[in-house]
Amino acid sequence: MRRSHIIIGGVVLLLSVALLSAAAYLLHYALQPEREAVGDTWARLYREYPDTRPWHDSLVHCHALRDTTITAKDGTHLHAFYVRNPRSQGRTAVLVHGYTDNAVRMMHLGRMYERDLGYNILLPDLRYAGTSGGTHIQMGWLDRLDVQQWVALLPRLFPLADTSSGDSLRVVVHGISMGAATTMMLSGEPQPPYVRAFVEDCGFTSVEAQFEKELSEQFHLPAFPLLPLASWMCDVRFGWNFTEASALEAVKRCRRPMLFIHGTADDYVPTEMVHPLYAAHPGPKKLWLAPEAAHAEAYHDHPQAYRDTLSCFLNTYL
Repeated sequence: MRRSHIIIGGVVLLLSVALLSAAAYLLHYALQPEREAVGDTWARLYREYPDTRPWHDSLVHCHALRDTTITAKDGTHLHAFYVRNPRSQGRTAVLVHGYTDNAVRMMHLGRMYERDLGYNILLPDLRYAGTSGGTHIQMGWLDRLDVQQWVALLPRLFPLADTSSGDSLRVVVHGISMGAATTMMLSGEPQPPYVRAFVEDCGFTSVEAQFEKELSEQFHLPAFPLLPLASWMCDVRFGWNFTEASALEAVKRCRRPMLFIHGTADDYVPTEMVHPLYAAHPGPKKLWLAPEAAHAEAYHDHPQAYRDTLSCFLNTYL
């Protein structure tokens, strides 16, 4: 009897070690992948959106594309690009990039906002991206607080030269993929009055739901028990967990206008995720489903429709 107890205990111990090791691997795989060099991101951007190159070159030539940094409350160094547009009349877009990307990957939308729509633009590198610091990808949850800090900086970064004209700072926060989840998570926090609207393009409902999908599709594994274990490890190591990181819950607290965009052929963040997000938002809102667009490809596949939909929304609320 004693020997059988020892054997059972040994098996339980081995299984526990195996599960903890697997959960630790999943956490590292998801939140600490190899970072893409900024130069490689520029090259990828130019291949996918060749029109961004002459625009970028002209900004560099005029010294209009600038860098700025802030220090987060925990001491982490955070970087962003920005462009002041003299035609902006206070209209400003904060553009938030997606998973494993960096600020450069939002330059195609930066071009649209700055050149076509006449906005100031700010493009932050989230943590563990670009030239920002950070120990891991935060999946939007703690990123919302960093973007909130960037938003607080906007009046000093884009001061109005002539306040007698009646112009005022008017801000839209626009994110893609994980950046869209960041945008929605931010939208549930108290906002300064100059934040007028949000745009989320193919964001997930929650980190837990997205990771459950990836665990099933990439590893063919059920969510339990690995996902709760990885979430617990994330809480211990990084101070947040997958369950609390919910864009869906945050959107329920948002009263500012929000434009929801999703490609109908998105199988990475499934298209069906947008519907509960849209339904949960209690304020003014609009939904555009981009026909046959894959994940984060709505602008690439439908640039004119994307611009027109966005312009109509912004002209209404900004």
